[in-house]
Amino acid sequence: MTTLQQLAVLNEEIISCRKCLRLARYRERIARTKRRAYRDWTYWGRPVPGFGDPQAELLIIGLAPAAHGANRTGRMFTGDRSGDFLCRLLHRVGLANQPTSTHRGDGLALHNAYISATLRCAPPRNKPLPGETRNCLPYLEAELDLIRPRAVLALGRIAFDAYLKLLLKRGAIATRSGYEFSHGSSYQLSGALSRQSSKAHPGDAEATGAEQLQTRLPRLFASYHPSQQNTQTGRLTPAMFLRVLRQIRRFLSA
Repeated sequence: MTTLQQLAVLNEEIISCRKCLRLARYRERIARTKRRAYRDWTYWGRPVPGFGDPQAELLIIGLAPAAHGANRTGRMFTGDRSGDFLCRLLHRVGLANQPTSTHRGDGLALHNAYISATLRCAPPRNKPLPGETRNCLPYLEAELDLIRPRAVLALGRIAFDAYLKLLLKRGAIATRSGYEFSHGSSYQLSGALSRQSSKAHPGDAEATGAEQLQTRLPRLFASYHPSQQNTQTGRLTPAMFLRVLRQIRRFLSA
């Protein structure tokens, strides 16, 4: 199967997930009760898969679907102010074909980027429990293996920590020490990913066919999450986020 086909299979698995009863009940209750402004919408109300370019060199990891954003629209960073902020700036640097992200059929396409999340269901008060994050990490791990990005952008400390925990679990890094979250930081993590795959980026050392191969870890970039709280208080400004995106573009074009 192609990467696109494998992602489609993975996304169906994500959409049907009910591992976390607390999250399933919450997302479905929100989909029934709705917000007054969206009372005419049919809410998605299910786990939200990743989306974007299956050949992407950049994997963007957010926190979780917003209760009345992606939980309503069925697409990450779509239908809320976080999505407005992110999409407008992705478009500014050529990673999206349009500056808006309103619903699944709006024509948005990402170029060389794929958007995922630490959690696939909206958590109450935006605070997932540790076990819920653990349940979701295998989906992020599968995306990492299928897409094989050269760069990862973690939006917020939770996404940053979850990604490092994933790498620790895989044995790709020996320690979490030395990798501290701060806006604008970036790290070339020492280590490699082992996987069974025939897909490769130029410069990878790989065996033929489906034999074991080792790939260099993606460079990790960090940004504050583009939450409404962060963007409205000025903790994260468009200029700050653009600097991170342009840093990533320079890295990918080097």
